[in-house]
Order: sequence, then structure tokens, then C-alpha cells
Amino acid sequence: MTRVGIITQARTTSTRLPGKVLIEVGGRTLLDHHLDRLATSGLPVFVATTVEPTDDAIADLARRRGLDCHRGSEQDVLERFHECAVAHRLDVVVRVTSDCPLIDGRVIAEAVETYLREADPALYLSNVVHRTFPRGFDFEIFGAPLLADAHDHAVAPDEREHVTPYLRAGAPDRVRMQDWTWPEDKSAYRVTLDTVEDLSLIERLIEDHGAHELDCAGVVELLDRHPELVELNRNVVQK
Repeated sequence: MTRVGIITQARTTSTRLPGKVLIEVGGRTLLDHHLDRLATSGLPVFVATTVEPTDDAIADLARRRGLDCHRGSEQDVLERFHECAVAHRLDVVVRVTSDCPLIDGRVIAEAVETYLREADPALYLSNVVHRTFPRGFDFEIFGAPLLADAHDHAVAPDEREHVTPYLRAGAPDRVRMQDWTWPEDKSAYRVTLDTVEDLSLIERLIEDHGAHELDCAGVVELLDRHPELVELNRNVVQK
């Protein structure tokens, strides 16, 4: 049986908003919200953090939730993902990042079903290459052998830090790219967490509108109805 797992990367030393995933909104840390949302996928979830003492709190949170936590290099995130996949004998990896506190696990589960039906070891399925989803619902699905190949051959610093650039650069020779799309282009919406402005939006979404209980469609509808919320972080430039 194919073993699929979601690996989420998390650390506290982000440059623009340090400690962001441990900020509490609506009585829970944003990392808890993120993990709550991933749990709706029904898939195993693994937290990949660093060996730095600053990230002990992330490892402790994962353990309190009964989740496996892999600790590895802070800068070589590709190595961290590969080691986690090997340690837990994953055949298929879903890569997500913890700066997406409102990510929709049910969307991920639907995409995983499609990935498995394709039964193509060269397939890379994601919603991040040609964006139609709001930023903050990001996921990438690929086979562990592709991850291992990237780990063995990627050398550029950005390839090691961002995990999948080497993998995506192999298309179409080694990788078959496939997009997971939203019915309309909502890529201008930003529901990710990187700045104080992003935090202001997410606080409003959760505390005033209960967005942590909405699926992706519900969040999109909420933003459609409240352009004043969209304005809170419209001018943030993605790193």
C-alpha cells in the first residue's frame, strides 16, 4: 500500500515576523490552527523543524499533539524533508509550510486522490506553479524518489532552502508537471503569514469571522464579500 504523508516545515527564526507560528490568535497558536486544518485531510502529518534550541517549542507542541517531529538542518530544508520522508518510509510526500494557518486539508486530500489515480512516479502535482488559489493554501505532491533525486543532486543554495526548485527544473525530462487549480483566479488574495500586515488579516479572519472553521471556498467567499479585509495586506511583497 502506498504510504502518503504530509510534511510541514516550521521554525521560529523567520526574518520578517520572528516566532510567527507560535503567535496566539483566537486562543490557539497559529501552528495549532495550521495542524488542525491539516488533520482534516485524514493523512499522517509530520512536523519538520530544526535542531536549533529556538525551535524546541515547535517540537514540544508537535509531541503534545501526538505528532512525529523530525529535526534537521535549519538552512538545508531539502535535506530535512528527505530525512523525514526516509525516517517514516513515505512513498509520496505532500509538502506544505506552516505559514499557511488556514490551509484546507480537504483540498489536499482530493488532490492526493488524483495523484494516486495517475500512478505516475514522475508526477508533480501542485497549486503553486501556476497560481489560481489564494496564497496560503499551498501544497506540492510528489514521489519520495523525486525528493531523493533532488536531495542527491541539488547544489544551489536556493534549491536546498526551498526544497522543490531542482525538482521543478527537471520538467519535462524527469518530471511531469500538473496544476491543481481553483475555478477562478483568486491568486491576488493573500492568506499566508509573513508580515505584521498578514497577521492583522489572519487575526480578523479568525477572531471576527471564524475562518478557521471555513473551507477554502468559504474563505474565498468571505474575502470576496469583504474587500476591506483584502486591503489589510494587499501591498505586501512576497519574498
